[in-house]
Amino acid sequence: MRILRLFGIGFVALCALLLAGCALIGPDFDTPKSDLSSGWMDKKDNRLSKADPAGFRDWWKAFKDPVLDRLINTAYNQNLSLRAAGIRVLAGRAQLGVAIGDFYPQSQSVEGLVWDIQLPKSGLSERLPSTNRPDSSSSNGSSLWLDRLGPSVSWEVDLWGKFRRAIESADASMLAAVADYDSLLVSLTGDVATYYIKIRTLERRLDIAKTNVEAQRGNLKIAESKFLGGSSSRRDVEQAKTVLGGTQATIPKLDAQLRINKNALCVLLGIPPQNIEKLLGSGLEASKIPVPPVQVAVGVPLDLLRRRPDIRQAAYTAQSQSAQIGVTKANLYPALSISGSFAFVSSSAQGHSLSDMFAWGNNFHRFGPAIQWNILNYGQITNQVRFADAQFQALVVEYQNQVLKAQQEVEDGLIFFLKMQDAAEYLAQSTAAAKRSLELATIQYREGMADFTTVLTAEQSLLSQQDTFASTLGDVAIGLVTVYRGMGGGWQIREGHDFIPADIREAMDQRTGWGDLLKPLTVPSGPAQGTVRAPEW
Repeated sequence: MRILRLFGIGFVALCALLLAGCALIGPDFDTPKSDLSSGWMDKKDNRLSKADPAGFRDWWKAFKDPVLDRLINTAYNQNLSLRAAGIRVLAGRAQLGVAIGDFYPQSQSVEGLVWDIQLPKSGLSERLPSTNRPDSSSSNGSSLWLDRLGPSVSWEVDLWGKFRRAIESADASMLAAVADYDSLLVSLTGDVATYYIKIRTLERRLDIAKTNVEAQRGNLKIAESKFLGGSSSRRDVEQAKTVLGGTQATIPKLDAQLRINKNALCVLLGIPPQNIEKLLGSGLEASKIPVPPVQVAVGVPLDLLRRRPDIRQAAYTAQSQSAQIGVTKANLYPALSISGSFAFVSSSAQGHSLSDMFAWGNNFHRFGPAIQWNILNYGQITNQVRFADAQFQALVVEYQNQVLKAQQEVEDGLIFFLKMQDAAEYLAQSTAAAKRSLELATIQYREGMADFTTVLTAEQSLLSQQDTFASTLGDVAIGLVTVYRGMGGGWQIREGHDFIPADIREAMDQRTGWGDLLKPLTVPSGPAQGTVRAPEW
């Protein structure tokens, strides 16, 4: 294997020298231009900072919630969709190896034992070694046993960059697979945080509903006592039961939503539903809705181009197709192939004769160039080039659209985050006022200064304000998650780590021998254009 590698290195160097003056047909890819705003629409809001958001790598730590940290770490290590994306990166590396291999001699063969019928005066026997040469004097021809052993090699010289463009295309496709992995990781961290916040919000809303049920039961007892004492009507009792029953009915609905969100979180974590409670924790650790920071660093829109993996993925996909234009266009030009063979040959009219095959006088060899040019293709190749170009142009438009969508997602997240903060401030005040109103109404009712309807109205108002306030606090936290997701934060945690876990790597290596392809991948900044690479053994 060492000798083979040394030979490969030497052969690559030779190929590089031979191709130094060769053309590279097809367009060289440049990142498409796209419309970017100079700043965010709410850039004047003092809660937003233009500073580069250095904490985007692990943005969830801004919530200072150890349970959330634990959940995201679990999802990163166990999410099955993310593992599948990592395996697709390996598939891209293997496909790149296929493209690299096409650059080198494309056909190799070793011939064996052949039985043939030699026609008279064919001239074949005269070109064979004289030993055991068959008699061709018969007008009907003769049987010929021909034994041949040796390699036959053909190499299509990459005059026009067909194979180098194919390597560029496969390289870009592999990097697109890496960007797809990163994009999935951005979505995964955002989804885990979102479901976690929803769970904590629902738990808080359940606590509010249960607390109000207890308070409303107390008011029902007061109404029943007054009714039995003759100081109030039966209507007060029935109204109290109506309000209590309505509040009690919200609890099973909230319970169902809570279970559904926990089940969804389990899928993201790669665990069965029964194991979620341990990860979520209990007590003070799990009693509050995550509180986001008031101010967030968002940088400028230009940062999206380097940080959002879905934009990188769109660019790499377009570059891969751009290189395919060169691959297809090269078919318009003549292809130069160099072929050669060397073999030991023996022949006999009586049967196989291997005893004298390896005598030096019985060797047969040939070497020479050949040119193939698809001249009469009736516009097929030209239209194939046009088709490849149309596909590329569509991908350019999709890239530009992806940039616009990225800006939209960030703007949506920012306005939602900021406005939910404003709403939460108002709701904090209205909730406090509703609580004081209920306290006053209850006192006045006991003292006979207000009717029971006033108490019930105050109860319903307090429950509504508390429930809306809790939901809005959750929305504030989800708003910040949306901002970070739109900014493309979170994928950076995979840097320095393998794309797939050790047990899957070991299983794949034992099954099909992946070798060096399973080593950690150093992701380049972009695919190289027109380079010669050593084969991936």
